[in-house]
Amino acid sequence: MSRISLTQYLVEQQRSGGHMPAQLRLLIEVVARACKRIAISVNKGALGDVLGSAVSENVQGEVQKKLDIIANEVLIEANEWGGHLAAMASEEMDSIHVVPNRFPQGEYLLLFDPLDGSSNIDVNVSIGTIFSVLRKVTNTRGVSEEDFLQPGKQQAAAGYCVYGPQTTLVLTVGDGVVMFTLDREMGSWVMTESEVKIPADTKEFAINMSNMRHWAPPVRRYIDECLAGSTGPREKDFNMRWVASMVADVHRILTRGGVFMYPWDAREPNKAGKLRLMYEANPMAFLVEQAGGGATDGTRRILDITPSKLHERVAVVLGSKNEVERVTQYHLQQAG
Repeated sequence: MSRISLTQYLVEQQRSGGHMPAQLRLLIEVVARACKRIAISVNKGALGDVLGSAVSENVQGEVQKKLDIIANEVLIEANEWGGHLAAMASEEMDSIHVVPNRFPQGEYLLLFDPLDGSSNIDVNVSIGTIFSVLRKVTNTRGVSEEDFLQPGKQQAAAGYCVYGPQTTLVLTVGDGVVMFTLDREMGSWVMTESEVKIPADTKEFAINMSNMRHWAPPVRRYIDECLAGSTGPREKDFNMRWVASMVADVHRILTRGGVFMYPWDAREPNKAGKLRLMYEANPMAFLVEQAGGGATDGTRRILDITPSKLHERVAVVLGSKNEVERVTQYHLQQAG
């Protein structure tokens, strides 16, 4: 049986329905090639002297890992010269990176978390790259941060690459979710799953239970009901899974269902949440919705939120549709 490559899939998307412009196809292929380079560095680990922390901090004040910096540089270098981008933004950079004048400027904007789950790098647990693609909607010359401040529902494409036992690329261009596995011998991305669907119901939740004492009442209520099991109001037993790598946790949910929660908590009450809206929540929400799931910040659909700044944070509840709706309803009941 012949397998479909990433290139073939993108060409077929370009031919059917017309929602795959040539620049977008090129952009996705370049990002996919960059992820292959990052995968090589991740797989070498200590052999490549890429483990451990660097001596720098990112814009969020977090100590950067060596691989954070390497992955960020790989994505910038791979994408800035091809003529498909106007600018890029990264979780690891203070401001946007405008395509240099010596290269042609395209009509798309690329946002990425170059290496999600950095705390897992040194212990050989799955980590990944998350990316989001927007169209530059203004007609003015030049690019500014304002061009990036679009709601997630305007994404042209989104995806992630998870570096685990297999290297897997998960992608949506607004026409469902597909998965590609890296064939290391051939060096090519091969489709291994099409029409990915998240079950509407689940018996699994993913959350950092160590923060329970800081959660808002609606989150406590939901988790307490799950923990009560078959003798509680949900009348079924739940399992908890928590990898502390959003890519790994969301990949599990896309594969077999579940609900992922990174809610607001009282430790930093003035911050809406921990995760970044534009680099993490938006692309993951787009993927989850395209797979039939739901994604909210507790009260609002994530993809409807218009960001006010480049590194905006947000609470996240995403995954199996019926569970997300339940958590959201608990928040709305308290607000009402």
